[in-house]
This record gives sequence, structure tokens and C-alpha cells, in this order.
Amino acid sequence: MARTPILFVPGLRDHVPDHWQTLLADQILGARTVPPLEHDRLSCAARVEALDRAIAAFDTPPILVAHSAGVLMVAHWAQQHRRPITGALLATPPDITRPLPAGYPTPTDLEAGGWLPLPLDRLPFKSIVAASDDDPLASPPTTADLAFAWGSRLVLLGKVGHLNPASGYGPWAGALEFIAELDDIETFVP
Repeated sequence: MARTPILFVPGLRDHVPDHWQTLLADQILGARTVPPLEHDRLSCAARVEALDRAIAAFDTPPILVAHSAGVLMVAHWAQQHRRPITGALLATPPDITRPLPAGYPTPTDLEAGGWLPLPLDRLPFKSIVAASDDDPLASPPTTADLAFAWGSRLVLLGKVGHLNPASGYGPWAGALEFIAELDDIETFVP
């Protein structure tokens, strides 16, 4: 598998046992996952600092593998920090500017937590946005706009919902192809 270390960046629900990130992290030797927060769970700043600490713990620049709000954490992190990373796989970023389905935080809660405005600056590293045609948390045009703003390659996955267990996904073998693609690029060093 990848020569480069892998850091998984979960969304707001953190570690879900049957999620593709959790399953893949268990398969990749040396892979790590950003630890869940005990406090300030909706704080973007706390999550960005947790991500920065996790990146700093690597001896070599990792590939970030983010899902959902984890994608937004990576975008916020990139605006504030310049630790070297190899690249990022950004799967199904949510559109938190509009109301999300029941059970998710409201835009007001997310704005209070520092998530808004969404970072729209070009990311200073190679990235791939993997998007769904029928994601209940983001429309295809919104996801395409984010990918364009971030300078990411956009990959359309078809009708995969939010690419999570609720959408029928446990394992996602396609993630390995994108990680391998990112592993073949030159590492970004600020």
C-alpha cells in the first residue's frame, strides 16, 4: 500500500466502527486517526488544533483522508497552518451553509462553533474531492464549487449517498486508488 503515512480525519461523529474510514484505518499498517474530542465537539478551532497535533506527530508528511466535516477541518487547517503534507483525499464534504437533515447540527450551531464561513482559498497541496450524485448533505453543484475553489481534482462517485453506513457503505475500496494516486505525487513543503 502507500509508502506515505496515512492520517484519517473523521467528521463530527468521530469513530464509527462500520465506517469505511475506520475499516480502512485498520487495514493500513501504521495508519492513524485524529483522536475524538472529549470537549468542544462542535468547536472548529478545537478540531483544527487536534488535526494539527496529529499531523505534527508524524516523522514524514502524511496523506490526509477526510470525510464529511473532516474535509472542512482540513480546509480550515490549511488556512491556518503550514506543516508539510503529501496530499488529501476529501470525501463528500457537506454544505453546512444550508439546513442539514435531522440529527445534524444546525447552520447556527456550526457558525457559533466557527465553521462558517467555509474556507474557499486554494489548498496549498494536491487534493481530490470525491463527490456523490445524491448526497443528502450537499448538492453536486455545491461540491463542484468547493472542489474548484480548493483547486482539487473532482471525482464523481455516482449515487453513493453520503458515503457512510447510513448510505449502505462500510468498506470503500475506491479510497485505496485515490490514496495511491496521492502517494505518487511530490510532497508539498511550505
